[in-house]
Order: sequence, then C-alpha cells, then structure tokens
Amino acid sequence: MVAPERDTIAAIATPPGKGGVGIVRISGSELGPILGAILSGPPRPRYAEFRRFLDADGRAIDSGIALYFPAPRSFTGENVLELHGHGGPVVLDLLLRRALELGCRLARPGEFSERAYLNGKLDLAQAEAIADLIDSSTEEAARSAQRSLQGEFSAHIHHLQERLIHLRTHVEAAIDFSDEDIDLLDDAALGQDLAGLLDELDAIDTKAHQGALLREGLTAVIAGRPNAGKSSLLNALSGRDLAIVTEIPGTTRDILRESLQIAGLPLHIVDTAGLRDSADPIEREGIRRARETLANADCILLVIDARHPDAGDELLAGLPEAIPLIRVFNKIDLTGTPACMTIDRETTVVHLSARTGEGIDLLRQELARRAGYERGTEGVFSARRRHLDTIQRARAALTNARLYLGTKTAELLAEELHSAQKALGEITGEFTNEDLLSRIFASFCVGK
Repeated sequence: MVAPERDTIAAIATPPGKGGVGIVRISGSELGPILGAILSGPPRPRYAEFRRFLDADGRAIDSGIALYFPAPRSFTGENVLELHGHGGPVVLDLLLRRALELGCRLARPGEFSERAYLNGKLDLAQAEAIADLIDSSTEEAARSAQRSLQGEFSAHIHHLQERLIHLRTHVEAAIDFSDEDIDLLDDAALGQDLAGLLDELDAIDTKAHQGALLREGLTAVIAGRPNAGKSSLLNALSGRDLAIVTEIPGTTRDILRESLQIAGLPLHIVDTAGLRDSADPIEREGIRRARETLANADCILLVIDARHPDAGDELLAGLPEAIPLIRVFNKIDLTGTPACMTIDRETTVVHLSARTGEGIDLLRQELARRAGYERGTEGVFSARRRHLDTIQRARAALTNARLYLGTKTAELLAEELHSAQKALGEITGEFTNEDLLSRIFASFCVGK
C-alpha cells in the first residue's frame, strides 16, 4: 500500500455557488498552528462550537460552527478541522486562502477519501462507494452504495478470500511435503471446495452486476435497417422529439443518446444509423460508429418493420453474439397486429407501434426486467465495471485450477489459487498499484 502524504490539505467541501451553509475541510498531522491562528485555540474534540474565523490581522472573516476531530478518530485518520460558515463563494474563498496562508496545500479531487483509505479507515470498495453515493441518480442506487459503504461488498470478498486461503494452505502443504509418503491432496474434496468457491463467486457476481447497473444504468442500443422506426422508438421511449423522423432512409447519421428512468432504474437509450451497405461516406461513418456502439451495449433493441418480419434475420450475423437481444417488431398500426410480448428463454419479442405508443409499456417492462427490477435490490451493493472485470479474472483462475485436479501439478494449482486471491484483493485494495489509485480518486469531487 502506498504511504499516505504527511502535508496538510484543505478544500471547500460544499458545491460551488451560493448556499445557506458552506464548509471548508482541513486534514493533516499538524493542525496546532492553524487552530490557533484561525480559531484562537482548538475547539473541544468532537463537539460543535460556535467560533469566529479570523484572518491574519485577527479580524473576523466569518463566524460559524467549528468541528475538530483529533487523529486517529476522524474520517481520514488524521487531525481534521471543519469550518461551517455562511455559504457565499467569497467568504469560503477567503477561508480557504487563509488556510493556504497557514501552510495548507489545496487538496486534489478525492484526496480526503484517499487518505482515509491509505490510513486504514476504509478499504477501496468502501471509498469508491462514497463517490457512488454522491453520484446516485436513483433511490435504489443510493441504497446499494450505502450498503457498500457499510462494508457489505467487502465482507463478501473477505469471506471468499478466507476460503481461498484455507484451500491454498492445504495445497501448499502438499507441495512442501511432496517427498513424504503423505497424500494431502484429495481430488474429490478439492473439487468440491473449488465448486463451492465458484458458486459463491457467481452469487457475488450477480449482486455486483446488478449494483453496477444501478450505478451506471443499463445501456440499450437501438439497431436495425433504415426506416424501421429506430428514431421513432427513441422518441417514444424518451417522451420527447429527440430524433428527426422522415420517410427518407438514412436520416440518422450520428449517435443519439438519452438517459431516463424506468421503475427507478437508470436507462441509457442509444439510437444509431441504419445498418445497410451505403456508398455515402458520411452514412458509412455513421454505420461504423453504430457497430462500435453495439459492441459496448448491455442490451440490443433490434427494430424490424412488422410488414417485413424476415428483414431483420440477415442482420443477426453481424450483431455481437454475447449481448442480450430484444426483437422489436414496429409499425403494428400498419399491420393490424395487436401489441404483445413473448419471452422464450433469453429471446424476447415485442410487437409495438412507436408512432401510436401501443406496446411501448411492454418494452419498458422488459427493459426494467433486464436491469434487474424483478429481482429487487435488497442486498445488492454498489459495484463498478472494474469490480466485474476483477471477478471475471478470479473466476477464470478458479476454473483453470479445476483443470489441474488429478494431474499431479500442485504447483500450477497453487498458482491459480494465488491469482484468484490477488484478483479479489484488487477490489478492496489489498493488491492495488498507485496508478489505479490515482485514476479512482481523481474521479471524486474536490473536498471528498
């Protein structure tokens, strides 16, 4: 773990602009001179005291509440001072400049949370949950971030690591005593243990995946032939005339995005250029961007003109196979077909009319289901894409470990178990490089 910096940092911890209350936060190992200069002496620890905030000449910059948290019982694990004054930008700037005059350094984005992590007050998953809680766009996302902040996600990871350590102990012992006439490796028992680890990892992955959807939202990309009604579908789902709708094929050239909520879940709808062979260089570029966007989708809405139901079949070969697909037969107002939805395993078919709105609610229900609405959010914790990638690496390592059972290659088995443990450790920050930490905390707001 990277050693925490020892200098004293300061930042305005409330959003820019005017407000009833504004907060300047200061953290560092040496706050004595600052307490004496700004407050004429330290306030009582962990008590709210009304004080005057003084400039270099002893005049009052402002007056308000001073909160002092001596180390190590503070958010950062260092001495922390919070000055709660009036929320005017000029007043807060004067307070911050006074702190800088007294030797503080302006805090980087997320540096208070970073110091809390480096000083062992939070693990990395909990620190990331702070930013997720601040950025929550729905009530469900806020609740899942709060669960991660309280350590639920980390507890699952630690339990899995304990099981891995126990299993590694037996394998390492078998390697150490390989010259002895003792067989410490029972393939059946090891196989059972590995199967149990994979089952637990899958359960964590399910909750983490839903947590990532709550945090980042489900991205549904609309694809199809020109004039199938893709832009009309975007307008119908968003309730606004975002895209130009005409009878001329190839009107949509660029990517159109709209964010909305369905059943309290964030949903990102992306409209793309119609997929076809085109000699127009601008349209070809739009089609290239469309295929690039499809590769990063959580779900694809393949829009098909209901008058030509087989028209979408030839497009299937060009769509990413691993991404869930919903077939949307549009323009049922022209065929007289009633709105309906059928679900056969992972294949969903929706018949609707984007022009009249008939059947749109059926599609909304299916998108909510894909985002995890039916499973509920109880017990779901906030997670990020990096967590999902890490869990996949751990699963791959455990799957490889199972291949070495019965092959008398205990060293390779042990190495795969170690790789799985190291991957999981990246989630909580036990095995994390400095570059990753910089990227994570740089995405935080200043003052947090």
